[in-house]
Amino acid sequence: MSRIRLWVCIAMVLVSPMCAAEKWLDLFNGKNLKGWERKNGEAIFRVEDKCIVGQSVPNEPNSFLCTKNEYKNFILEFEFMASPTMNSGVMIRGLSTKEYQNFRVHGYQVELEDEAQERDWSGGIYDEARRGWLFPMKDDAEWGKEFGETSKGIWRDGQWNRVRVKCDGDKIQTWINGQQRADLRDDMTTKGFIGLQVHGVGDREEAMTVRWRRIRIQKL
Repeated sequence: MSRIRLWVCIAMVLVSPMCAAEKWLDLFNGKNLKGWERKNGEAIFRVEDKCIVGQSVPNEPNSFLCTKNEYKNFILEFEFMASPTMNSGVMIRGLSTKEYQNFRVHGYQVELEDEAQERDWSGGIYDEARRGWLFPMKDDAEWGKEFGETSKGIWRDGQWNRVRVKCDGDKIQTWINGQQRADLRDDMTTKGFIGLQVHGVGDREEAMTVRWRRIRIQKL
């Protein structure tokens, strides 16, 4: 082997691990909602103090602020502050098509809510408008124990919480404030948008808000 070919081979070996994952991409610029679009309900989404604020509206169904781009295999990270009385979530590989209930948003959703609601669901994976709970199965007494503790030991009511989601092939994993919460294998949906949920609140007039910031993604 010539010296040139040897150096080329060495360079390829050194560079290939660096190419395994792309650079982090900010999904939210902190200024406006460029790159996002609302789907389904008429909840209010606005930018405030470098955060995306979602505000409930009476008698509206679940509303979603969704990325215009779709993603397949990725790591998603963001910070979230919940409402004490309203659950929320983030769609991963979300879908919205004419063929499925006239564009109703559906697919994998990472559940997020303050633990004051006493349900211990944060970090779980719910199949929105489709199959329901995937991880854990609802009322699973062992939920979270394999990872060391329940979300009551890691979730911070009324504060910012760090969320990490990894989708790689049929494997979906979640972490809340560094603690793993879900480890699911499911191959029903392989690609879709990221969607921020404001849950429907029925006829409640009181405006409730949830907040997201520092939203970024890394393609795998």
